[in-house]
Amino acid sequence: MKVSVVVTAYNRRVELAELFEALLRQTKKALEILVVNDAGEEPADLAALYPELPIKIISLNKNSGHVIARNEGIKRAKGNAILLMDDDDLILPEHIERMAKALETADFVYSDAEIVSFKTVGSSRIPQHRRLFAYHDDKLAMRRFSTYVPSGSLYRKEIHEKVGLFDPDMHNYWDWDFILRVSEKYHTKRVPSAGVLYSFSETSSQQSNDTSGKRNEYLKKLCRKHGLGHLPSKNFFLLLEEPELKSREAESAILWDGKPIVSRLASIENPLSI
Repeated sequence: MKVSVVVTAYNRRVELAELFEALLRQTKKALEILVVNDAGEEPADLAALYPELPIKIISLNKNSGHVIARNEGIKRAKGNAILLMDDDDLILPEHIERMAKALETADFVYSDAEIVSFKTVGSSRIPQHRRLFAYHDDKLAMRRFSTYVPSGSLYRKEIHEKVGLFDPDMHNYWDWDFILRVSEKYHTKRVPSAGVLYSFSETSSQQSNDTSGKRNEYLKKLCRKHGLGHLPSKNFFLLLEEPELKSREAESAILWDGKPIVSRLASIENPLSI
């Protein structure tokens, strides 16, 4: 299995350097790492710190948004399997190997994650809080609340031939839309190991924590597209505490030792703090 890693990036140098470090540590190496730079600061100098990695930078001429950026990466991927990553998320050393093994008996696999809040100190991120994100793979319940974390998910590239690319009209909900489309036609499977470190904070202004009118409009579009009925737009962490979500919680293998992943950028720019 030849894995193409597709990374969307936009002006997060410290985070992207740590992702390169995480990819370097993988026990199964990727065929290529496609970094789609969405018209942000050019990350070529970060890639140069990791000459061992097959990094290819795709620079967009204008800021087109994360969904279109992912589609550009998919179009140029040469592998027969795609692993998705956001530039601020991380995967643990055996993740690609574990997911590739799971994909032998499925078409699309995704893993559990730990939600981690970081504090940036110099050119490193220091973990502050962590929380397990692990839920039973329930196709019907997935229509009420998506427990799919796209970073670290692996699937056969040929899936796009039937379901198409990611839908920019879904914007915030592109990942929920994608797994619903895939589940209708292919065998999807959850891997019960927290191999992904999903960067998120309760106090952040990230998209998943935003309940603005614009985000609500995208949710309405998703509901109309898939016939989901009315779904309320709520704060992400408040939703996790609701009885329906609590009942879906599942056990998972905890793999992370809690230590920061120190990149070569950090080793160069602030060596005394390492």
